[in-house]
Amino acid sequence: MKIAPTIAAARAFVRRPGRPVVLVPTMGALHHGHAALIHRARTLAGRNGRVIVSIFVNPTQFGPKEDFSAYPRPFRADAALCRKAGADLIFRPDASEMYASDASVFIDETRLSGDLCGASRPGHFRGVCTVVAKLFLITQPDIAVFGEKDWQQLAIIRRMVRDLDFPVKIVGHPTVREADGLATSSRNAYLTPEERAAAPGFYAALRAATEKATPAAVVRAAERGIARIPDARLDYVRLVDSATLEPVRRLDRATTLAAAIFLGRARLIDNVQIPPRA
Repeated sequence: MKIAPTIAAARAFVRRPGRPVVLVPTMGALHHGHAALIHRARTLAGRNGRVIVSIFVNPTQFGPKEDFSAYPRPFRADAALCRKAGADLIFRPDASEMYASDASVFIDETRLSGDLCGASRPGHFRGVCTVVAKLFLITQPDIAVFGEKDWQQLAIIRRMVRDLDFPVKIVGHPTVREADGLATSSRNAYLTPEERAAAPGFYAALRAATEKATPAAVVRAAERGIARIPDARLDYVRLVDSATLEPVRRLDRATTLAAAIFLGRARLIDNVQIPPRA
């Protein structure tokens, strides 16, 4: 496995023979959820292809009160995980490599990003779209793998690829969970032991809510379930069309129950997919 700290080094690697190239974009602080994405990428790449994992804590997707400076950066452990999971290259630029000091061009998605996490984190998806577009241009992947835990991000990336004609296939990988149901996340490390014990109630509340018969009842049940989690503060609960992220009035299409909560220092997101009902 090689490590490329510069755009030039990453491009030199990509120019070598071996297709497909499969990209797994990350911000580091990797865990077994990321390992699952890299394993999926390895399978998609096959024997002749190559897997690139980008590790870049992207400053443009953090708000002024968010945890950019405190975000963990355990690169030695991250590299060991990438190597074991089957990566061929880690692209590890710093901010000055990715953004000129007077950078003035960014990518905005204007239809899917206004609600959910976009409402709670203004500018977040502008930063996400910009950095993912740059990663696509630098690494020229045939396929890119994203986790489904951040369903809104996945939908926005798919829309960006469609609207800007990136020649990249986007593959969503199912959310990886701990044994008690909590979605894996780098931010789970912020939870105290008491908060970690309570956190699985988040997914349990969403799962239970999907049994309700109408969209309004689903949302109310999710809110009630989250309210029973000790010390949890609700950010949002929404039931939306899985592709367009628009609110739904009926359960006759594929829908996503998406939510975010604050638990201590951690902001947790999760979602449950609901198949169409007759």
